[in-house]
Amino acid sequence: MGPRLTRMTAGLAVGITLAVAAACAAGAYLYSQHHFNALLQAARGTALTEGELIREALEHQMMENDRSLIARMVHTFGHRAGVANVVLLDRYGTVRFSSAPVSPDADLRLGSPTCQACHRYPPAERGSSRVVETRGGTILRTVVPIPNRDACHQCHDPSHRINGILIFDRDTGEMRAELNHDVRWMVLGSSALALALVVLIAIVVRIVVLRRLHRFETTARQIAGGDLDKRVPAAGSDTISWLAREFNSMADSVTGLLSEVRDQRERLETVINSIDDGIVVLDERRRVVAANDSFLSRTSRLRPDVLGSCCHDAAHGQCSVADCPTLACLRTGESQVRICERRTRDGGVAWEEVHASPIRGPSGHVQQVVEVWRDISDRRAAEARLAESHRLASLGLLASGFSHELNTPLATVLTCVEGILRDARDGGRAPDWPRVNEHAAIAREQVLRCRAITQQFLRLSRGQAAPADLVDVRAAVVSVARLVEPTARAHAVRVEVQEAASGPAATVRARVDEAELQQALVNLLLNAIQACVAGGRVVVDVEADDRVRLRVRDDGCGIAPEHRTRIFEPFFSLRRGGTGLGLFLSLNFVRAWGGDITVDSTPGLGSTFTIDLPAVSESSESRLAS
Repeated sequence: MGPRLTRMTAGLAVGITLAVAAACAAGAYLYSQHHFNALLQAARGTALTEGELIREALEHQMMENDRSLIARMVHTFGHRAGVANVVLLDRYGTVRFSSAPVSPDADLRLGSPTCQACHRYPPAERGSSRVVETRGGTILRTVVPIPNRDACHQCHDPSHRINGILIFDRDTGEMRAELNHDVRWMVLGSSALALALVVLIAIVVRIVVLRRLHRFETTARQIAGGDLDKRVPAAGSDTISWLAREFNSMADSVTGLLSEVRDQRERLETVINSIDDGIVVLDERRRVVAANDSFLSRTSRLRPDVLGSCCHDAAHGQCSVADCPTLACLRTGESQVRICERRTRDGGVAWEEVHASPIRGPSGHVQQVVEVWRDISDRRAAEARLAESHRLASLGLLASGFSHELNTPLATVLTCVEGILRDARDGGRAPDWPRVNEHAAIAREQVLRCRAITQQFLRLSRGQAAPADLVDVRAAVVSVARLVEPTARAHAVRVEVQEAASGPAATVRARVDEAELQQALVNLLLNAIQACVAGGRVVVDVEADDRVRLRVRDDGCGIAPEHRTRIFEPFFSLRRGGTGLGLFLSLNFVRAWGGDITVDSTPGLGSTFTIDLPAVSESSESRLAS
């Protein structure tokens, strides 16, 4: 197939044609001007020769003074072919003889515009003939002066240089006609030559340029059609050959890139199709652009049937989400997550978690949406089992914590009651009423504490938060130290409460639940007492600045580093028979008040537990008091 008429070939043809036409037109114009000037020069020479001959003949007749013969000669010469008029003027410009009637408008005086066409120049620059435009047309006027010779002095004044003027007007129409005839033939010849030249140039351009350029087009189409090994012949050393080599180099690069892109696409499709989650790409009208095998298996349809169709039609009955995640993603431009119920092939129910993520264009507008369908049926079943297990564990934790918290005050009550019984059985001596009173007071406080613990676990079972109030922290520490005193004496451990530097009157307040604070302190003190050997020492101190810090230090066995991060976990205990709930509950209490519990321990040297609580400012206390 030859080169087709394209914009480039049409432009090249028109450009060459215009260039050749312009060159031929310019040549024709220059030739016509040159030819006209040549004809004009020839006519001038002929007119001047004829004028001289007429002048000689007229001078001869003037010598004989035969005026009728002069008139006949003027008439005879004026009617020759190509002669427009022959006029004889005297030295004053008066017409004496004329071969044709002279128009009254013809002004042959020296000052007239016609005569000034020559007389405005110096005599040395005046020509003997000139083309003059008249009302009758364009003529070649030749002016021949008649000199005043010696033979003329018998009739003319010798002081005059000339006796008259012979005007010989030659019609330029014949020259024009001849010129037009020559120009017509020249134009026809030039046109034929230009046409032949254009055809020849077109043939040369087609063979040398267009046919070789057409190979680029053919090769580009073959490469675009999938024949990546096709190349342009690059033999030669001209510009097109260089261009062919550059084109082939570019084609090699493009072929390599296309092969790499194809490989990457195949690998990507393999990876996407190997994913169990369904993946589908939707456009702004929710038409399916791409989908993996997992999504197609959910729709039970073939890929050609799904691509290009609306997702509602492609997965009819598969999505039961009223609020479509793709529409919400297109509307808001943000990722969306929905849970939908899907009917399986066997009529069962499967739960899908649909993630819709936007794909933005260069302008930031959402052009497409990627939906990821994940089957969460197993996860929902596991979550249900986990929730049931969590409920049972919570009940077990509540029961364990309840028994743990009640055992401590009940043991204290039991110790106090046994002391009272011992005093009552000793009949030989009178009862130590102060000690009995102390034991009874402690027993009463522990019974009240059991009631508070019961109420606390009732609130926990109902999910209610414990009420917080302003509590005197030092008073709570002293009260708890008095509560654990019987247990400390049983273990031969001394419990000390250090006074503040400002004296016992210094008051430190925190917004906590007093019963829970006492419970947390009891747990820490009991753990410290049980960590000490006989003769050990437990010290409790309170420090207050922008925070309230309660420190419980012991000189017991300490905690190993690998256990330090687990001691606050539920059911983890380093003591035989321990439930592992004391520190867990204490940490939950303190964190509910905006505080924390930290531990610093060295194995063999003891441990320090610190309760860190937010301090209450004086302005806050004033507002509460008011």
